[in-house]
Amino acid sequence: MKDFDPGLYFITDSTGCTEEEFLFRVEQALKGGATLLQLREKDKSTREYIRLAEKVHAVAKRYRVPLIIDDRVDVALAIDAEGVHVGAADMPVSTARRLMGDDKIVGATAKTVPRAKEAYEQGADYLGVGAIYPTTTKVKTVLTSTDTLRDICHAVPIPVGAIGGLNKDNIDILAGIPIAGICVVSAIMKAKDPEAAAAELKARAQELGLC
Repeated sequence: MKDFDPGLYFITDSTGCTEEEFLFRVEQALKGGATLLQLREKDKSTREYIRLAEKVHAVAKRYRVPLIIDDRVDVALAIDAEGVHVGAADMPVSTARRLMGDDKIVGATAKTVPRAKEAYEQGADYLGVGAIYPTTTKVKTVLTSTDTLRDICHAVPIPVGAIGGLNKDNIDILAGIPIAGICVVSAIMKAKDPEAAAAELKARAQELGLC
């Protein structure tokens, strides 16, 4: 039985961090209340990705937070992660679902209603929709309007999370949209105090009814 809470979905970025600092920041985010964790590594070799994923998974298990691997089904399977997330240019959701099996979490990126419906029909458990604001991550982004976000929420029966440049000071724009949570990278990863940043962001999101 899949059990996950997408309320505060923390996506990692190890750029500029030593491994020790990176793992510390991940743990601080979980201490602060992150409910779902995605390990995103665009530039590591498969061996490096697996090695880091094993360490991150060990931390996540201590906090009973599911670990989602970005893009790489092979890495997710290698470490028995709780799930995988596939973007628009990655493996089809249907293929990821077949490889991961029915008991694992499969997430997908969607920027349009047709794409959202397709991902749901192919077996996605949740959707990440954005970018709501421009981001500072290395991932290429195309902005998504809040109207589109709202339409996607109404179009599919699975949880939808908003992503892209979100922080505690700008998520008010999402108030009234029936999302299941918010997805953040820099707001926690680059914070001086990741634990406090996660806690403040979660509190604000709950105050606005966003998670």
